Amino acid sequence: MTATPSRVFVARLAGIAVFDPAGDQIGRVRDVVVVIRQHPRPPRVLGLVVEVPPHRRVFLPITRVTNIDAGAVIFDGRINMRRFEKRSSETLALGEMLDRRVELADGGEHVIVIDLGMEQSRSSDWLVTKVAVRRTGVSPSAHAHRWTAGGRSAGTRLGLRRRRGETFVVGWGAINGLGVVEDGQGAASLIAAFERMRAPDLANVVHELSAKRRGEVAAALDDRRLADVLEELPEDDQVEILGKLDADRAADVLEEMGPDDAADLLGELPLEQREQLLALMQPEDAAPLRRLLSYADNTAGGMMTTEPVIVSPDATVAEALAQIRNPDLNPALAAQVYVCRPPTETPTGRYLGTVHFQRLLREPPPTLVSAICDTELDPLRPELPLETVSNYLATYNLVSVPIVDVNGRLLGAVTVDDVLDHLLPDDWRENVMDTDVDLDEEEEALRNAEAAQAAQNGERPN
Repeated sequence: MTATPSRVFVARLAGIAVFDPAGDQIGRVRDVVVVIRQHPRPPRVLGLVVEVPPHRRVFLPITRVTNIDAGAVIFDGRINMRRFEKRSSETLALGEMLDRRVELADGGEHVIVIDLGMEQSRSSDWLVTKVAVRRTGVSPSAHAHRWTAGGRSAGTRLGLRRRRGETFVVGWGAINGLGVVEDGQGAASLIAAFERMRAPDLANVVHELSAKRRGEVAAALDDRRLADVLEELPEDDQVEILGKLDADRAADVLEEMGPDDAADLLGELPLEQREQLLALMQPEDAAPLRRLLSYADNTAGGMMTTEPVIVSPDATVAEALAQIRNPDLNPALAAQVYVCRPPTETPTGRYLGTVHFQRLLREPPPTLVSAICDTELDPLRPELPLETVSNYLATYNLVSVPIVDVNGRLLGAVTVDDVLDHLLPDDWRENVMDTDVDLDEEEEALRNAEAAQAAQNGERPN
């Protein structure tokens, strides 16, 4: 391996791009696979878990990596596209080792692992030789990734006395207990490693974790971020994670979710648990969910969101554009504005028509939306089936459709992503793909040899 730093901290690898020799990006690093060996022998790095489109995790042997720098990993161009499955003898450095509470061999003090440093030995093997730790008492977000090229924090380099909350680097042999599973393990450092990741990508990372780590990550995420992640997870994971939260927090997270997603999740819960959570929610948040739960799943009412962009007839183009500029708004919902008589919260006054965002961009800002709204396309009723809704969107090349009741009041809107969620197979989020890729001999030999050695040494999997 050439032009590679002598030491690489694994948290810095999270999410960086992976390129082939031609310079084409094939995916991003999601984790580092190691084998923990009998103490004090440092763990051996087997390879990287790389996520390739669409959300498929594969194994890249470390022997095929030719260069690692601050912004990219380059490999020799050979990669097995078979889905990665962790062996019992293997440990995920990011997913399982960060945030562990370990003991310093010198003095027995307990510290938290916030990063791991790996480097190449004289025999060309990659080993985890350094551990970045934090004294308890201060959030790791203020200290994460403060290592110099030499792998020492500024405080340690200056020889300052270690303080509560301080971060510093020690050798692998200077800690005990990292190979022991810890109950109640934190997840702040793991979350910090992926803090810039989009919600669907973070959801894929969470999905691949063990049930134990999923619960710990959920406990560490704030309500808004957890809500975003839950919306992107398979239903089984949603139910599992929500069940591990106390009822008050579960209700808070549901309030942060989109009404349609929250209603779908509540629909998967036992009736008693569903009613308990609805009772704990704010009445203004629970009411639309109760309305959505009254509709059959594969109907317009069951798929719609109750929070489209709604303006009154006397609103101006400038006011409508200000609403769709909201960065938290779903792009499909931001593509059009619904004009309704007051009240402008669902169920609204009488629905008058739709203004598409392209029309808004063409009109002078002072123009009233009532003068430019499209009244030709009829809205749909909530009891109509999925097939009718999907045909409507396809026929008129729309990304959403308004849903009204018998009195012409707007109840919500069904977006194209809502329709796709129902048209795709139930397990589409898990990206289940059949493959006939042959086993890679080099990859198999590397991983099998480590598993056999671990068994021979009597080492237990992490």
